[in-house]
Amino acid sequence: MSDPISNILPAIRERFAHVDSCPFTGDRVFFENAGGALTLKSVVETSAKFAAIPDNQGRDNAASHALVDIIKQAKADAADLFGTQSGQFFVGESGTELLFRLIRTATVGAPDGGHVVGSTFEHPATRSALQHWAKVSDRPYLTVDHDNETGLVTPQAYADVVNHNTRVATILHASPVTGMGVDLAGIVAAIRAASPDCFIIVDGVQNAAHGTLDIDSYDIDGYAISPYKMFSRHGYGFAWVSDRLTALDHECLIGGPAQNWELGTRDTGSYATMSDVVNYLDWLGAQVAPSDNRRDRLVGAGRAILAYETQLTDAMIHGIGNLKGLKDIENVEIIGGTDNPARKGLVSFRITGRPSAELVTALNERGIRTHTRKADHYSGGILNPLGWSDCVRVSMCHYNSMDEIRAFLTAMQDIA
Repeated sequence: MSDPISNILPAIRERFAHVDSCPFTGDRVFFENAGGALTLKSVVETSAKFAAIPDNQGRDNAASHALVDIIKQAKADAADLFGTQSGQFFVGESGTELLFRLIRTATVGAPDGGHVVGSTFEHPATRSALQHWAKVSDRPYLTVDHDNETGLVTPQAYADVVNHNTRVATILHASPVTGMGVDLAGIVAAIRAASPDCFIIVDGVQNAAHGTLDIDSYDIDGYAISPYKMFSRHGYGFAWVSDRLTALDHECLIGGPAQNWELGTRDTGSYATMSDVVNYLDWLGAQVAPSDNRRDRLVGAGRAILAYETQLTDAMIHGIGNLKGLKDIENVEIIGGTDNPARKGLVSFRITGRPSAELVTALNERGIRTHTRKADHYSGGILNPLGWSDCVRVSMCHYNSMDEIRAFLTAMQDIA
């Protein structure tokens, strides 16, 4: 294989902690990236460094000034990665918490009347938040149905539901259950055509590690990610918010800056570790798409990641060498079908008649880390319409290898 990622895969893997072994169980293949990606070694080092610093931002001393500069740099780095020169970035407890805050502000602050719109495709982070605040603000919640066959929701599906009374709409950029990414620009265009002033909030948690971000082209009002799913660590979420949403009445300290979104003193290390992520992707872009322009390098890295992960998922589904792919294993069913161009580094499947938890255990015994998704409050919106009680989720990132795909398929043939 001669694609840019596979040519430098050893150098990529060297930058991540525990890439091929678990500190508790030993050697293993990590295909549970949608539950939380591997962590960059630089993030581990940065986290330890800032955990030891006693100073806070906003004081008149050299350490405090340095912390402020580090936060400013992280926000500038994020602007390069997200592709925006407007709005602002801030951190919070988690991606879910930030989505709740963005949706709360939009729904409570939008003009009176009208309704709000979400979809069955969404993670409960946005679906729960929008339904809760719709009730509080006395607005109907309207649902856009996703397509069971393709495992995603389309612009036309949104167009069939939104109208000039749509005040707030939420979109999931990519699903952690089906693995499919949506036509975000197309969905936003459909919403804006019907309701130009609608506030649009996007859950980018699953999408962020699997391609490019381009906020300025989306015409949205909020976008949140969970950095632990993008090579950073647990303990914080990261969000971008538009100037238009910031202009709404939102929670901030009385007498403090009206534009501020952060509540209390934030961990400087969270910002610094976001810079680590951007710096890593910048390095990767320099290897796979050399350019004198940093944004171009970051976009090049994202495109190479998506192309390589597509090769991984294609090999897993269709087979590699003399190893049968999932589609050729008896009684295997794959969410979204076998040839879906919207797929982003994730395959969810079941073997009819066998509990998915049993398959995950059998894979784990063979050194392959995957995960069971059940028809619960997290995944029921996807699985229940299919008539599935559960599935096996196999989620990859660009540091995974074809040899690991071979190990998975070998294990599956043995199990099946």
